[in-house]
Amino acid sequence: MGIKENIFYEGGPHIGDLIVNILLGFTVICLPLTVGSIVRAIWLRYRISDRRISVTGGWMGRDRTDIVYSEAVKIAKIPRGLGFWGDIVVTLKDRSRLEMRSVPRFREIHDYMAQRIADKTDRPLESVIAR
Repeated sequence: MGIKENIFYEGGPHIGDLIVNILLGFTVICLPLTVGSIVRAIWLRYRISDRRISVTGGWMGRDRTDIVYSEAVKIAKIPRGLGFWGDIVVTLKDRSRLEMRSVPRFREIHDYMAQRIADKTDRPLESVIAR
């Protein structure tokens, strides 16, 4: 029997990202942004638990990335959409990065993940959060 995993957030990108990019799509220049937001809305899913970060995406949702908190060293948040949603970037020990785009409740999710990273790596919370 496996260890119980407590899910903090499970869902897709913020709907506001899709709405704004569809409106921008009426200007032909922004069509690539519109296509990107539609693909994110259809196939991108985030799952944040007390044990790991899982991102499912790619064409038809076939790619999955799982990260355990002990592999992370830094986390940063970038507000988007007037602060209603934002991007979260997790930097790993091997210097690779996981970028999570258009995350709803991004401040709350960022703080939750930063606390888990600090707990799992035995580092102070301040050293985990990128400024």
